[in-house]
Amino acid sequence: MHRPSSPPATSIVVAILTLGVFAVSTAAIFIRLSMVAAANTSIGFSLFVSATRLLFAALLVLPTWSGIRQPSVTSRATRYAIAAGACLCVHFATWITSLAFTSIAASVTLVTTNPIWVALLAWAFLGEKPTRASGLGIAIAIAGGALIAYGDADSGLAGSNPLLGDLLALVGAWAASAYFLLGREAQRCGLGIGNYVAIAYSTAALLLLPLPWLFGGRYTGHPSSVYFYILAMAIVSQIGGHTSFNWAVRWISPTLVALAILFEPVGSSLLGFVVFGEVPAPAVLFGAIVLLLGVGLAVRGSQMQNPPATSTGEW
Repeated sequence: MHRPSSPPATSIVVAILTLGVFAVSTAAIFIRLSMVAAANTSIGFSLFVSATRLLFAALLVLPTWSGIRQPSVTSRATRYAIAAGACLCVHFATWITSLAFTSIAASVTLVTTNPIWVALLAWAFLGEKPTRASGLGIAIAIAGGALIAYGDADSGLAGSNPLLGDLLALVGAWAASAYFLLGREAQRCGLGIGNYVAIAYSTAALLLLPLPWLFGGRYTGHPSSVYFYILAMAIVSQIGGHTSFNWAVRWISPTLVALAILFEPVGSSLLGFVVFGEVPAPAVLFGAIVLLLGVGLAVRGSQMQNPPATSTGEW
């Protein structure tokens, strides 16, 4: 007999979100290290990294499958988790591919618009109307994200097909938004966080598996260090980062979680300076300050949400 979970203290949610942001910020570092080790920056290799990352993550959470058959887990919750995994697959596939067709600045700016889509989807389908403070915070945070992307741009080259690339990045933002909302509903319908990520990560990994081959990639023949970096990314960025966000989205507004993820470029820039000696441009630093102000305002306008009694919070 399992008792329903009660909402954790706000300080705990903030602490876990902070750790999650740091964890996902390491992904860009591990990806860069794997590309340097393999001397490969092709689309096929990028999709190989994404698929293998999710495959490792799915294997790491394999023990949590044992609790999925519990009475509290409904078929509706399982369907939500599978749908979330499909959205995660679309997010990785479209956003990473967009970088081959458009500029980094345009791709990052578009894919980080997901707080807007999360807020609109939550309003349209869940009746969660954003407060005025949250709406203003969203706008300011998005502006900060755009400044970071602008400051991080290199030569300003748009790529081979900017319209297609921009569309792919936008689809990636939509998919990420749906991923968070579906994940929260899956947990509120009875799935514990461990059960949820096991289904979502496995679904995404299975759907991503054939994509590297379609783009000339391969799973074997890479230096051993490449697999080490991908495994580290699966443990730190995926299990530590994404799972933290998946847990937090059960208790607080998905819009607030999406806003917290906007700190990823800030964390990645700081880690890039430590690991590679890359100094962020002034616009990046200014954008980080603007982003912080926006998230702070959104935090003030967001309230903790109580889950229904059907949620167990089990692993």
